[in-house]
Amino acid sequence: MSKSAAAPGPYSRTKRRFPRFTLDVRLTAQVFREGESISVWGRSNELGQDGIGGTLTGELAVGEVVSLEFALPVRVQPMKLRAVVRYRHGLRHGFEFLAVNAKQRDDIQRACEMLSCIV
Repeated sequence: MSKSAAAPGPYSRTKRRFPRFTLDVRLTAQVFREGESISVWGRSNELGQDGIGGTLTGELAVGEVVSLEFALPVRVQPMKLRAVVRYRHGLRHGFEFLAVNAKQRDDIQRACEMLSCIV
Protein backbone atom coordinates (compact mmCIF):
# COMPACT_ATOMS: atom_id res chain seq x y z
CA MET A 1 0.00 0.00 0.00
CA SER A 2 1.16 3.46 -0.80
CA LYS A 3 1.72 6.17 1.77
CA SER A 4 0.09 8.74 -0.50
CA ALA A 5 -3.35 8.79 -1.99
CA ALA A 6 -3.90 6.72 -5.08
CA ALA A 7 -3.76 8.73 -8.28
CA PRO A 8 -7.05 9.15 -10.10
CA GLY A 9 -7.56 6.04 -12.21
CA PRO A 10 -8.12 5.93 -15.93
CA TYR A 11 -11.87 5.72 -15.31
CA SER A 12 -12.26 9.02 -13.48
CA ARG A 13 -13.41 11.90 -15.64
CA THR A 14 -13.47 14.61 -12.98
CA LYS A 15 -11.27 15.65 -10.12
CA ARG A 16 -12.12 13.78 -6.94
CA ARG A 17 -13.42 15.61 -3.89
CA PHE A 18 -11.45 13.34 -1.57
CA PRO A 19 -8.22 11.37 -2.06
CA ARG A 20 -8.38 7.60 -2.52
CA PHE A 21 -6.30 5.10 -0.59
CA THR A 22 -5.42 1.51 -1.37
CA LEU A 23 -7.71 -0.96 0.40
CA ASP A 24 -7.95 -4.66 -0.48
CA VAL A 25 -10.95 -6.25 1.26
CA ARG A 26 -13.89 -8.42 0.23
CA LEU A 27 -16.74 -6.34 -1.19
CA THR A 28 -20.32 -7.54 -1.64
CA ALA A 29 -22.98 -5.63 -3.59
CA GLN A 30 -26.68 -6.46 -3.70
CA VAL A 31 -29.12 -4.93 -6.16
CA PHE A 32 -32.85 -5.46 -6.63
CA ARG A 33 -33.60 -6.10 -10.31
CA GLU A 34 -36.70 -7.35 -12.06
CA GLY A 35 -38.32 -8.63 -8.88
CA GLU A 36 -35.29 -10.40 -7.45
CA SER A 37 -32.25 -9.60 -5.35
CA ILE A 38 -28.93 -10.14 -7.14
CA SER A 39 -25.68 -10.39 -5.22
CA VAL A 40 -22.16 -10.02 -6.63
CA TRP A 41 -18.89 -9.99 -4.74
CA GLY A 42 -15.28 -9.17 -5.35
CA ARG A 43 -12.35 -7.18 -3.95
CA SER A 44 -12.02 -3.49 -3.29
CA ASN A 45 -8.99 -1.64 -4.59
CA GLU A 46 -9.47 1.89 -3.24
CA LEU A 47 -11.38 3.78 -0.56
CA GLY A 48 -12.16 7.45 -0.15
CA GLN A 49 -14.40 9.37 2.23
CA ASP A 50 -17.13 9.47 -0.39
CA GLY A 51 -16.81 6.09 -2.12
CA ILE A 52 -15.09 2.82 -2.85
CA GLY A 53 -13.87 1.08 -5.99
CA GLY A 54 -13.45 -2.58 -6.73
CA THR A 55 -13.62 -5.48 -9.12
CA LEU A 56 -16.72 -7.67 -8.89
CA THR A 57 -17.85 -11.06 -10.19
CA GLY A 58 -20.70 -9.52 -12.20
CA GLU A 59 -21.68 -6.30 -13.92
CA LEU A 60 -23.76 -3.56 -12.36
CA ALA A 61 -25.24 -0.69 -14.34
CA VAL A 62 -24.12 2.90 -13.88
CA GLY A 63 -26.78 4.65 -11.81
CA GLU A 64 -27.99 1.51 -10.00
CA VAL A 65 -28.38 1.85 -6.25
CA VAL A 66 -26.87 -1.06 -4.36
CA SER A 67 -26.37 -2.27 -0.81
CA LEU A 68 -22.65 -2.64 -0.09
CA GLU A 69 -20.93 -4.64 2.62
CA PHE A 70 -17.19 -4.50 3.27
CA ALA A 71 -14.70 -4.56 6.12
CA LEU A 72 -12.84 -1.53 7.40
CA PRO A 73 -9.64 -1.85 9.44
CA VAL A 74 -11.11 0.39 12.17
CA ARG A 75 -14.31 -1.65 12.69
CA VAL A 76 -15.04 -5.09 14.11
CA GLN A 77 -18.34 -5.43 12.23
CA PRO A 78 -18.59 -5.04 8.44
CA MET A 79 -19.66 -1.67 7.05
CA LYS A 80 -23.12 -1.88 5.47
CA LEU A 81 -24.43 1.06 3.46
CA ARG A 82 -26.14 2.14 0.26
CA ALA A 83 -24.22 3.40 -2.74
CA VAL A 84 -24.78 4.35 -6.36
CA VAL A 85 -22.68 2.91 -9.19
CA ARG A 86 -20.80 5.91 -10.66
CA TYR A 87 -18.70 4.09 -13.26
CA ARG A 88 -18.18 0.64 -14.69
CA HIS A 89 -15.42 -0.59 -16.96
CA GLY A 90 -15.80 -4.32 -17.45
CA LEU A 91 -16.00 -5.79 -13.97
CA ARG A 92 -14.34 -2.79 -12.32
CA HIS A 93 -16.86 -0.53 -10.56
CA GLY A 94 -16.81 2.75 -8.67
CA PHE A 95 -19.39 3.50 -5.99
CA GLU A 96 -20.43 6.74 -4.30
CA PHE A 97 -21.80 6.31 -0.79
CA LEU A 98 -25.37 7.44 -0.10
CA ALA A 99 -27.07 8.41 3.19
CA VAL A 100 -24.01 7.80 5.39
CA ASN A 101 -24.75 8.38 9.07
CA ALA A 102 -22.37 10.20 11.42
CA LYS A 103 -20.85 7.00 12.89
CA GLN A 104 -20.25 5.49 9.44
CA ARG A 105 -18.73 8.76 8.18
CA ASP A 106 -16.41 8.87 11.19
CA ASP A 107 -15.34 5.24 10.66
CA ILE A 108 -14.64 5.85 6.96
CA GLN A 109 -12.65 9.00 7.76
CA ARG A 110 -10.61 7.19 10.43
CA ALA A 111 -9.92 4.32 8.01
CA CYS A 112 -8.73 6.79 5.34
CA GLU A 113 -6.46 8.52 7.87
CA MET A 114 -5.02 5.15 8.93
CA LEU A 115 -4.53 4.01 5.31
CA SER A 116 -2.76 7.28 4.46
CA CYS A 117 -0.04 6.40 6.99
CA ILE A 118 0.67 2.87 5.71
CA VAL A 119 3.83 2.53 3.67
